[in-house]
Amino acid sequence: MSEKKRGVLVLYTGSSGVGKGTIMQELLKNDSSIRLSVSNTTRNPREGEIDGVHYNFVTKEQFTALIDEDGYLEYAQYCDNYYGTPKKQVEDMLNQGYNVFLEIEVQGGLQIMEKYPDVLSIFILPPSMESLERRLRRRGTEDEETIQKRLEAAKYEIGFKDKYKYNVVNGELDVAVNEVLDILHRAVNESN
Repeated sequence: MSEKKRGVLVLYTGSSGVGKGTIMQELLKNDSSIRLSVSNTTRNPREGEIDGVHYNFVTKEQFTALIDEDGYLEYAQYCDNYYGTPKKQVEDMLNQGYNVFLEIEVQGGLQIMEKYPDVLSIFILPPSMESLERRLRRRGTEDEETIQKRLEAAKYEIGFKDKYKYNVVNGELDVAVNEVLDILHRAVNESN
């Protein structure tokens, strides 16, 4: 019996509202080798979000206890909440041969690139800042102050796009999904 190949670790980043989650839903439907790492967060769930599926919703005390145990691949504070990637969960999936996507923001992404220089890094971009603002407003999940914070954060985050090996513009969903899948499949073939 042949030994199962270790999966590819994928750093998957983009600014808030760029459509990372929508692309990810399509990737998961189209490729059974893909797993999404479920991050821990101290923020409250949005309507429809399920604990353990979209995020692991934890208290600030639970989050900081895992920091003290060196239990995160990366973590960051963003818009007054903590977000982090639990280390054990990711390692288990990679060892089972799955390609694990870390859907995280720029701060965490920089930490991952420092610790794992060979990580497959993909930055999702909006077609324009105007389209990004329209997407954020259409979601209807945040007040004006939060939208402005997210737009300012997006301008800052997009400034790091050149640190990523690949940039994918999410103008048309199908095109963006296929581009990410092509990048992943090339990386998997190179690792075999």
